[in-house]
Amino acid sequence: MPKFLVEASYTAEGYKGLAKDKASGRKAAIAQAVKKLGGKLDAMYFCLGESDLILIVDLPDHVSAAAIGAAACGSGMARTKTSVLLTVAETDKALEKKVSYRAPGA
Repeated sequence: MPKFLVEASYTAEGYKGLAKDKASGRKAAIAQAVKKLGGKLDAMYFCLGESDLILIVDLPDHVSAAAIGAAACGSGMARTKTSVLLTVAETDKALEKKVSYRAPGA
């Protein structure tokens, strides 16, 4: 199952909701939403810096990843950025593929 990194930043209203739900409440809600999409929450961390929250999730496909991001952003309480994660083996396969590519201006 593909893994995704989801970086989220809360709005001011989102922080008010977080204060009400607490971090454990948000984790339970996110884990349930991911599970209903057929996936699994691997890790969840709150952070300091550009992002407020980092998730690592297993999801069945890219459409499911887009759906969870759209739901979070659509709430108006958070903004998300989702990245596909590749395993070492997948990266090795990608590096082994022969690609006919011409760099711009070359």
